[in-house]
Amino acid sequence: MNVQTLSISGMTCDQCAKSIEEVLAGVAGVVEAKVSYDEGTAYVKTNDEVGGAALIDAVKGKGFGAEVLDRGGLVLAKAVSDRSLISIVDTSTPSVTPRWRSRGGLHIAIIGSGGAAFAAAIRAAEEGASVTLIEARQIGGTCVNIGCVPSKIMIRAAHLAHLQSAHPFDGIKKHIAALDRSALLRQQQGRVEELRHAKYESLLESNPRIRLVRGFAHFGKAGNLMVKQPDGKEKRLHADRVLIATGASPSIPKTPGLRDTPYWTSTKALIAEQLPEHLIVHGGSVVAVELGQAFLRLGSKVTLIARSTLLSKEDPAIGDGLKAVLEGEGVRILTHTAVKQVSYGRKWFRKRFRVDTGGETLVGDRLLVATGRTPITAQMGLEWVGVKMDQRGAIVVDDHLRTSAEHIYAAGDCTTQPAFCTSPLPLARARRSTCWAGRRHWISPPCPRSFSPIRKSRPWA
Repeated sequence: MNVQTLSISGMTCDQCAKSIEEVLAGVAGVVEAKVSYDEGTAYVKTNDEVGGAALIDAVKGKGFGAEVLDRGGLVLAKAVSDRSLISIVDTSTPSVTPRWRSRGGLHIAIIGSGGAAFAAAIRAAEEGASVTLIEARQIGGTCVNIGCVPSKIMIRAAHLAHLQSAHPFDGIKKHIAALDRSALLRQQQGRVEELRHAKYESLLESNPRIRLVRGFAHFGKAGNLMVKQPDGKEKRLHADRVLIATGASPSIPKTPGLRDTPYWTSTKALIAEQLPEHLIVHGGSVVAVELGQAFLRLGSKVTLIARSTLLSKEDPAIGDGLKAVLEGEGVRILTHTAVKQVSYGRKWFRKRFRVDTGGETLVGDRLLVATGRTPITAQMGLEWVGVKMDQRGAIVVDDHLRTSAEHIYAAGDCTTQPAFCTSPLPLARARRSTCWAGRRHWISPPCPRSFSPIRKSRPWA
């Protein structure tokens, strides 16, 4: 009797290990076969006349790669998989450095499923890699679900409503638009679902090289890539490369009393079933400005409170111009004003927000907090694999989207790169040169798009 040890490449799950185990057990002269997905190894008990070549041929016939090892772990014979689904790495070290790589291709794990994640996944699959997308929430990320798509639909509707009473033509009677908020919301969210399926879900259905794993991805102390699944169980994944594309979420200031109130973020504001009589907007960001203007045009009274100026990180002339336009439409804007305290309670027979700025107390039925966004990197265990972050929790990357940890990349709003929805386009090109090829040394940065109030736009921009 002999016990032969094989290293197996190309497995992506425990089912792969089981199928290899079955085919090895069917080889003439094999007494017993055990295959470990976690170790990437097969242990085969055979009769003396069974050689390693027969075992390799059996594994290769299932589309995997195999190498026969001696007792010291050296390769005696090998066969490379014809598949491009490779997922064997040594996760015992924090660098997530591959133990070996099959010539059949790479296995790339992508944490997140937004624009950056899918751009990379599609390009990687086109280049022959297998891709595992890991997502704990809604597929599609911010843009299609709670960002660009629903906000621009709402803004466009608000613009059309505004034009009915504010157009420049003497021969067209002006009137206040009659709004059906329920119908607007139903159409908006219907388009969100349609585009999510067309641009994201359908790609998973049609591309066998890209698979989806549900759960929260994080790194363990030993550098292992783990996924906490919806049932609470931990699943270990193997990958040659990891791309972190988790995006960002609304940043909530530590204003006294705020967290005890039912304040809105942009996510909640976009799906509000009723329009507020008086909306107080806390923040001077792009999101604060565009949503504040939209609610005003849909009929709400709007007061905007900015700690500094509008769009304070941009050219001052842009903020000044926006302030003039918005005030001309009826928005009350308080610049260089801080929110000292927030409370929520009954006033005048209904519950309202009370926002104390130090100089006055504002009363409104809704409060939208739009003070910026925070990278989603908390509790991911990035410290265990040596991924550096800045004080905001944004992952530090270079021009090639490389992090400080070898074989780990990051893209999109979770990084120190500019947060523009055009970023995934150069990212998709970059995947070819950085995530697996490593031969190219430069990519064009995204071209930032300046913000301006909506005047001309397409219905579903």
